[in-house]
Order: sequence, then C-alpha cells, then structure tokens
Amino acid sequence: MVIPIHDENPLRRTPWVTYLLVAANVIVFLLTPAARETGVQTPTAAQVCQDEAFYDHYAAIPQELVANKPLSTVPTGEVVSSPAGPACAAQPPPYQKTPFLSVLYSMFLHGGWLHLLGNMLFLWIFGNNVEDRFGHIAYAFIYVLCGYVAAYGFALANSGSFQPLIGASGAIAGILGAYLALFPRVRVWSLVPFLFFIPLRLPVWLVLGLWFVLQWVYSAGIGVSDGGSVAYLAHVFGFVFGFIIALPFRRPHQPQIQASRVAR
Repeated sequence: MVIPIHDENPLRRTPWVTYLLVAANVIVFLLTPAARETGVQTPTAAQVCQDEAFYDHYAAIPQELVANKPLSTVPTGEVVSSPAGPACAAQPPPYQKTPFLSVLYSMFLHGGWLHLLGNMLFLWIFGNNVEDRFGHIAYAFIYVLCGYVAAYGFALANSGSFQPLIGASGAIAGILGAYLALFPRVRVWSLVPFLFFIPLRLPVWLVLGLWFVLQWVYSAGIGVSDGGSVAYLAHVFGFVFGFIIALPFRRPHQPQIQASRVAR
C-alpha cells in the first residue's frame, strides 16, 4: 500500500550490522540461480529442475523443520521424461542437511531481484534505528531469532508443506515489529502507489500497522491470489515476536516542556 523511503529518526552510532546484512544478502543472491533469471523469458525445464534442486538443498522446508529430518527424496536437477511431459528427477539426497541450520541459510536466499530489493529497502530504513537502540550484538541476535520464530511458526501451521521457505522477510518482519514498539511516534516519508507515488509524511504506526494488517489478512487467504507463494503467516509470526521482545526496551515519551517567560 505504501513504500517507505526515509524515516525521521536520527542515529547515535553507525549501523554496521545492518550494512553487513544488506551486503551479505546481495552477495549471496548474486551467487544463486535466481540472480541469472530476469523474469522476461519463461525458464526452461532444466532451469526449473536446477532451481528446485538448489533450494531443496539449502532452503528451509516446513516438513523437514517439523520432523527435524531431511526429506527422503529430493530433486537432482536433471530433467526426465514422463507421460505428462518433462519432469524433475528425484533420488535420496547425496548430501547431509541439518533442518535447523537450513533456517539460517534460507534467510539469505531470495527468489528474484524484486524479492531481494523489497526486503533490503525495509531493512535499510528500519533496521538501523533498532540496531542503534539494542546495540550491534543484541540486534544481530534478535534479527536471527525473529527469523527462526517466523520459519518455525509457519512450519508448525503448515507441517505438511514441502515448498521451500526463502527470504529474509521473516527476520525483517521482526525488526519492523521492534521498530513499531520502540518508535511509535516517528514519521516516515513514503510513496503511495494509488496516489501516483506522491511522497507523504506518515506516522510509522500507520505505515507498519497497515503492513502488518495486510500480512495477517493475506495469511488468512483473504483477497490474495499468491498466498501459496508468499509465506505471509511467517511475516505475522516474526512481526508479533519482534514487537513483544522490544516492548520492555521502549522509552516513555517525554513531551518537551517550554520554559515560560514572566514579564517583570
């Protein structure tokens, strides 16, 4: 509904962890098959099978997380013929996979440029102030912890799903929730698409509150057609957890008192 571009929230220290996370996400993305896909041409059967093999190897899969063991058969990346047409070959995995660690790996995997840039925009704008409040080490820990809560929360609600979970959005949703808890009175400059991208100065509770409501509505399958390809429920889990964990660190608002002058 809105695209944040700048928040009016000055920093006290350089957000090195946020910078590092953005850089790491971009570098890892450039090393994955998704970086070579422009979305202009339809991928070939070979590309689809190679992508499936890659993400099944490294991404978090709900069924694996719930059972705490890898799948018995996975795509090999090769194409085979079937009565229905080309299909991806499958066999027992030739590698050892730890489902718990796959959640961490999946936080740095993205399905395309739009997926990556959208996530990094929100992390860049809102992550720095959360890091400023918590400090570098605690912020990094909270980021990863929110990602795990988002992934396992989604997996428990979709225990039979074999679709890989990829993207940093679960962890970033936690950072958004923490930001809202810590800085509810901040104003954010945002672009509003349905108003021809006119920049507006909006309260952060409206920007992030609307974002959360939309994630919750979409997670229930209301008014959305791609619910199966976007883990909206993971965003809900991450956001709520980040909001709750940041509440004890919220500082009470102290209105500025202007000294009055008395004529003598």
